[in-house]
Amino acid sequence: MSTTKGLEGVIATESSISSIIDDQLTYVGYKIDDLAENSSFEEVVFLLWNKRLPNEQELSDFRSELASNMEIPKAVIDHFQSYDLKSVHPMAALRTAVSLLGLFDSEADEMNPEANLRKAIRLQAKIATVVTAFSRIRDGKEPISPKKDVSYATNFLYMLNGDMPKDIEVEAINKALVLHADHELNASTFTSRVCVATLSDVYSGITAAIGALKGPLHGGANERVMKMLTEIGEVDNAIPYIQEKLANKDKIMGMGHRVYRKGDPRAKHLKKMSKELTNITGQSKWYEMSVAIEDYIKAEKGLPANVDFYSASVYHSLGIKHDLFTPIFAMSRFSGWLAHILEQYDNNRLIRPRAEYVGPKDQVYVPVEQR
Repeated sequence: MSTTKGLEGVIATESSISSIIDDQLTYVGYKIDDLAENSSFEEVVFLLWNKRLPNEQELSDFRSELASNMEIPKAVIDHFQSYDLKSVHPMAALRTAVSLLGLFDSEADEMNPEANLRKAIRLQAKIATVVTAFSRIRDGKEPISPKKDVSYATNFLYMLNGDMPKDIEVEAINKALVLHADHELNASTFTSRVCVATLSDVYSGITAAIGALKGPLHGGANERVMKMLTEIGEVDNAIPYIQEKLANKDKIMGMGHRVYRKGDPRAKHLKKMSKELTNITGQSKWYEMSVAIEDYIKAEKGLPANVDFYSASVYHSLGIKHDLFTPIFAMSRFSGWLAHILEQYDNNRLIRPRAEYVGPKDQVYVPVEQR
């Protein structure tokens, strides 16, 4: 039996949701560059779940469905208020809140395709409200109810800050949501499929996926990128800081990617957004620092930036707290997880790989009094 550490390069399933071929990411055959420049997040969610883009009426109806399902049960609000809010990471709160939402869904254990699609809509809608409610409660503020007649990205920023966002801010969040929506069989997506392959429910699959995304080697990378930039402080300190990290063999977060060789095709879109936003907010040093680090690592190690690297300065420029970066990633990736869960249900087989045993053999039991 041959093994591959981390299952690298192993084909575990067939999927028609997204692909990474020759360093090109596509959603249902549409190139990520095309979608990032032209589509709304709602269009992308519809595309991932239905394997086609919506027409004008379908998109309007889908937006209305999402908006009308954004309210969350009071019990979730009460649950947040019971936390030690100074010590709870938002990803831990999110993981628990999603599991709790399942207790208030009368269709939670209904497994027919129609019920699963309705649950997908409810989950995708409510995640934005969950993230913003937790953030506001933690800051001693009241949660804000969603609006019915604005986009998903607009609603998120409105519920987070209490003010209607500027167009450039909506564009930035919409673009980030589109770029993070799906990414083939990554760790959290694989986790969701393994979970529901047992015919467990959608809420369990999403809760499991959140647990996988919480790790710093997956969704937590952009938060750690901003921590690094904050430690560096000024552009002139960037290269000496990186040189010291490399000398100590420390990992530089946000650089390189497991499946891309020439570079992450998503990164350039957020790099451009970072340049615009940091210039508008008078914080161009974050962009300049990031470019200096990327150029140096690319020259020294041959590793270009991935999507996490520039999303950090984008979110920071929008005034978003650093520990909310990964929940925003989750808010987007819900769409991909749900697409994969629905696809798994449609053609299910229990996922049960094998492990090659490398421990001791032929041992003989010795009674405890003789050991």
